[in-house]
Amino acid sequence: MKLPFFASFIVFCLWLGFDLHRLRNKETKSEQSFWEKESAANRTRRKSLDGLDYIQIPFEALPMDILADDPVIAECHETLHILSESPIVNFTGISNTDLKLMYGAPNIDILSRYDQSYTSLVRTLQKMAETLYEKGYPEEACQVLEFSVKTHTDISASYKLLGTIYREKGQTDKISALIPVAKSLNTSLSKHIVNILEELQSSS
Repeated sequence: MKLPFFASFIVFCLWLGFDLHRLRNKETKSEQSFWEKESAANRTRRKSLDGLDYIQIPFEALPMDILADDPVIAECHETLHILSESPIVNFTGISNTDLKLMYGAPNIDILSRYDQSYTSLVRTLQKMAETLYEKGYPEEACQVLEFSVKTHTDISASYKLLGTIYREKGQTDKISALIPVAKSLNTSLSKHIVNILEELQSSS
């Protein structure tokens, strides 16, 4: 009885060794490919940034006159005005290596600032919308969130709150319209956001 067991154990060890060897080779190739790409990116010359999809904050379309004295809203307003003075670009899902390949290594610092401004923008819009909604201004919160979605934010809470407002207004067609937007997002959160919207749609 011991011989079959021993033979099976040997076969298992051989299989495990082969699988580990294959995995190490795969990791080595992947790492080598990454560093080759990174090296090429670092050699890429500066390119024009004129064609970037710059985001303008539409103050005229946002409810800037609602709850202006509220401390949270006032802070959001101040942040939005500061952000509006500098370029804002959404680079969600694009690595620094790819950014250098696309626009040149010398531009990476300025591109990072553009992206950081975008992150600050959508977080501020979410905070502003949440406060407006909690204070009894769902329509105004909707305006803020619709702008955020137009910029292709990947903040799942923004889609959830916007979908909730649409459901409360009986506008299930607008929830449906958000789903392809969520599917097109260049982020690992895309599927999660789609699931949130589909749940809101089914519970309407």
